[in-house]
Amino acid sequence: MNFWRWLTTPDPHPGFTRSKLLRLALRLFLFVLVATLLSSLLSLTPLSPYLNTWWGSLLFVLLLYIPAARFLNVDTFVPGRFQRPAPGSNAAQGGMSTLDKRREKNRYAGVRKPPPRTGGRR
Repeated sequence: MNFWRWLTTPDPHPGFTRSKLLRLALRLFLFVLVATLLSSLLSLTPLSPYLNTWWGSLLFVLLLYIPAARFLNVDTFVPGRFQRPAPGSNAAQGGMSTLDKRREKNRYAGVRKPPPRTGGRR
């Protein structure tokens, strides 16, 4: 696996593992490196007086951070397709089949009252 793919692919394991923290630290280092290089290059241009104000530096940080936010948060919010089901849950055991789900859905079709909560007669 190449370096960029390793860096940008979410880790499916829950929690902050050692590899997740290493990736996060590496991403943060690359972001800081790019921000520093861009800031030093922009200080050589006529934009330098504007970047030295509070609003200029705020605009610079926002314009740089908003596109990089997705890159920095790859492992923080893992999409559902990359998550592993928790052991012992219905999804891990197969759950209900599509036919069973359809039967359960249509069981009370057209009935205004909800299904019985206890499941039996009294």
